[in-house]
Amino acid sequence: MTPGSLAALFQPGTSKGPDRLDELLEAVAPLVPLLDVVPNAAIFLKDIDARYVLANRALVERCGYKHAGQLLGKTSAEVFPAQLGPGYTEQDRKVLQQGLILQDQLELHLYGSQEPGWCLTHKWPLYNRNGDIFGLAGISLDLQSASETHPAYERLAAVEAYIREHFNRPVTLAALTKIAGISIAQLERYCKRVFHLTPRQMIQKVRLEHAHRLLGTDLPIIEVALRCGYTDHSAFTRQFKLLTGFTPRQYRQTKGQ
Repeated sequence: MTPGSLAALFQPGTSKGPDRLDELLEAVAPLVPLLDVVPNAAIFLKDIDARYVLANRALVERCGYKHAGQLLGKTSAEVFPAQLGPGYTEQDRKVLQQGLILQDQLELHLYGSQEPGWCLTHKWPLYNRNGDIFGLAGISLDLQSASETHPAYERLAAVEAYIREHFNRPVTLAALTKIAGISIAQLERYCKRVFHLTPRQMIQKVRLEHAHRLLGTDLPIIEVALRCGYTDHSAFTRQFKLLTGFTPRQYRQTKGQ
C-alpha cells in the first residue's frame, strides 16, 4: 500500500485505497509485529459492526486476554468492564454511521484494580473508493507522566496543584495564567507538553476521578455533581457521559453489579 492509498482510507470520495476490510488487513499484515512493540498504545481496526478485526498486543493485554484470537470478532461492549464498554461501542457506531472523527479525546478507563486510568483516544472512519465507510481505525494512548524536565514544569506543577485543591469550584483560565505567570496561549502549549493535556482536560480529569470515587457511595448524584465543581446537574451528566460513555446514574448502577 502506497502512502497515497493509505491517506485515501480516511477521505470520502477518493479514487484510491482498498475497497474491503480484508484487502486492508492483507496490506497491513506485515506491520502487525511492529505494532506489537509500541508501548502504552492500544492500536486497532474494527469492521462496520464495531467488531475488532486487528488488535496489537497492548490492547489484547489491556482486555485481559493472552492472544489476539480471543479478542477478534468482539465489540468493546463485550470485552471491557460493564461501566465503560458499551459507551466505547456507542462511540464506535457514531464513527461508523456518521463519519465522526475523534482526536485527542480524553477517556476514563478501568484497569484490573478497577482504579481509573486515562487515555487519549483517536478514531477515524475508513472509506472505500465509493466513499462508503467500511470500518474504523483507532489508537488509544495511555496518558503519560508529567515531563518534569521541561523548563516550565515548576510553574505548571503549581497550576496542577491549584486545580487539585480547587476543582470543586469554578476554575478559570485567567486564574491559572496568573499562577503560572504566562499567557493563555503559552499555558495551553506548555500544559500539552508537560502534562499531555490541555488545561480544560486537566480540570475534567481531576473532577471525573473524584466523581468515580463518589459514585461508589450513597451520595445523591446532584450532591456528587456539586462536590465535583458542577453547579449544573445536566452539565455534569453531559461531561461524565462524554468521558465514560455512561450517565452518572448508569455508571453507578453498573458499579453495583
